[in-house]
Amino acid sequence: MATAPAAPRHPAVLGDLLPGSLARDAALVAGAAALVGAAAQLSLPLPGTPVPVTGQTFAVLLAGAALGFGRAGLGMVVYLLAGMAGVPWFTDGASGTSAPSLGYVIGFVVAAAVVGRLAERGGDRTPARTVATMLLGTAIMYAAGVPYLMASLHVSLGRAIDLGLTPFLAGDALKVALAAALLPAAWKLTGKAHDHRA
Repeated sequence: MATAPAAPRHPAVLGDLLPGSLARDAALVAGAAALVGAAAQLSLPLPGTPVPVTGQTFAVLLAGAALGFGRAGLGMVVYLLAGMAGVPWFTDGASGTSAPSLGYVIGFVVAAAVVGRLAERGGDRTPARTVATMLLGTAIMYAAGVPYLMASLHVSLGRAIDLGLTPFLAGDALKVALAAALLPAAWKLTGKAHDHRA
């Protein structure tokens, strides 16, 4: 008995649009780690806090949405472990485990994975969904980073929030808005490209 041909598999995330499988995935994992490492060098110190403004969080959110749960999460694991082992790609070329902001990097792993999972379910296809996805990812980074900062600096939770959350809210809102413009637009462009090839 003849079986119907399988329906074409639609890409779950933008990374699925690239050809290949294992080699592609390995390259995307390494690329995600390198992207966050490069974004960490875009650093602006803020007076009164050991946590600088960097491009890392935006890179983490984009990597999560573009690569999906497994590849994005693994990419952040590579970034974290390699940096702890001595690769100088934490903020301002730092490495190791002594930085009070290391908790944010730990949060990158969970944030990228969660954003990736939501993106696989369409969480980056419209501006409204993208905003919700990116806000959750950002909240996860703070949930890891602020308590770590509190423990590292031996300060109260309120003080840690003042040092590691409040000064960054406006910048993070801008990053979320930018992602909400870029990601749905990228999906629209890829859809048009597929329509054109068809």
